[in-house]
Amino acid sequence: MSSLPRPRTALVHDWLTGMRGGEKVLESIASLFVEAPIYTLFHFPGTVSAALEEHPIHTSFLQSYPGARAQYRRYLPLFPAAIEDFDFAGYDLLISTSHCVAKGARPSPGTYHICYCHTPMRYAWDQEHTYFPLRSGLVARLRNLVLTGLRNWDVTSAGRVDLFLANSNCVAERIQRYYGRQAEVVPPPVDTDFFAPADQPPGQYAIVVSALAPYKRIEVAIAACERVGLEVRIVGTGPEQERLSRLAGSTAKIMGYLSPEHLRAQLQGALCFLQPGVEDFGISSVEALASGCPVVALGRGGILDIVRDGEHGVLYQGEGDPEALAAAIDKCREIGFNKLNLKDRAEDFSVASFEARFRSVLETRLSGWDLP
Repeated sequence: MSSLPRPRTALVHDWLTGMRGGEKVLESIASLFVEAPIYTLFHFPGTVSAALEEHPIHTSFLQSYPGARAQYRRYLPLFPAAIEDFDFAGYDLLISTSHCVAKGARPSPGTYHICYCHTPMRYAWDQEHTYFPLRSGLVARLRNLVLTGLRNWDVTSAGRVDLFLANSNCVAERIQRYYGRQAEVVPPPVDTDFFAPADQPPGQYAIVVSALAPYKRIEVAIAACERVGLEVRIVGTGPEQERLSRLAGSTAKIMGYLSPEHLRAQLQGALCFLQPGVEDFGISSVEALASGCPVVALGRGGILDIVRDGEHGVLYQGEGDPEALAAAIDKCREIGFNKLNLKDRAEDFSVASFEARFRSVLETRLSGWDLP
């Protein structure tokens, strides 16, 4: 029994509205701090795992605003004020998991703040025009004013973080570029126990598993598969769903949300997994490898931490170019990938590996505490 005190810990997350990659990271961290409350801008009960909802959850004043459940993102200009409104007096350790404003939480004096940063907010920095294509007129000018204010706040609030953790080398470089801060790379957890290869030959379809958001460039996958005459199954939901449905021809099938079991079966049977956009990391690509499915991806961003070209899939150049992706799909068809080798690669990103790396960070930085 340790004689050291256990740090009083609070967790901070942008919002709890679904179980995506960020929420899976939070779930792993929360499993280490079973009594820690979670502070978040929005929480819609039933949208995240039971394990997360067992924690005390504190929401911001925005939770009660009109239309928050259906369109919470429209309150973006108020997010900094809402995250700063939380009171963290009495806590020794603050752990934020952030892709928007969670890292800007105000720790009390003497509180150590670790931020697991999925990315500096995309729409305020390098992907503004992907999210907001309108570039002229009054609405665009007002948006520019809001985003300029967000960028200034984002840089200033980075000073409230004692230690940045990044999910990939790509994100660590972005943290250095925008915040002027070093970050340790700790890849996110993937359930490699659940995702495993099946004893069957691959089917004749490609698969995309992704939020249907503009920067994912899913229309490139649709166009490339049409060129090579290969069915593509698109798993996910999001604001691009209606537009992509209009683009989908005879070779594309938008499947929406799938249960974990159904998703695993689809990955096990796919010829290849497609990632035509730049990802900060790419949890779904690791799930594909764990299922014995090779990855065909644009060779930029976090995928470079996961896939070695020709060994775990095919990396190509040419963002937004369906012809380049089509050529990569053809190359993938010619390579005989070993499912067990793909599974072995995925094991480098298992839940156990994440928790071991995260504990190591805690032990290095927080001596004098009884840590999980």
